Amino acid sequence: MATKPITDPFVLHACELLSCLGPCKAVRMFGGYGLSVDGMNIGLVIEDTLYLKSNALTVPRWLAAGGRPFEYEAKGKTVQVKYHTPPDEALESPALMAPWARLALAAAVAARKPAPRRKPTSRTQ
Repeated sequence: MATKPITDPFVLHACELLSCLGPCKAVRMFGGYGLSVDGMNIGLVIEDTLYLKSNALTVPRWLAAGGRPFEYEAKGKTVQVKYHTPPDEALESPALMAPWARLALAAAVAARKPAPRRKPTSRTQ
């Protein structure tokens, strides 16, 4: 079964902005779109808003730049996931988006790394 090509103008624009990292692929998911570069999920487009991947280390930088977290309602509670909006001016060109795209890619790479292994404890009796 062939998938329909993505034609949403904002999604295509978001992919163009993220192309500073390499070819960007958009796929439909959860009523929006997932955006990936080199197989790494780095962004979402939900209701014509671009959100880029963040993590505990990068959230302060996103917030300092005015980024808003991606939130949704589930079972009567607000759920916040590690994706934030980039600064408005970054939506103007791939060059302005580049530092934010690299930050999102770094968060995606960090999320893929396996947790460090614990050293086995030796038992003496």
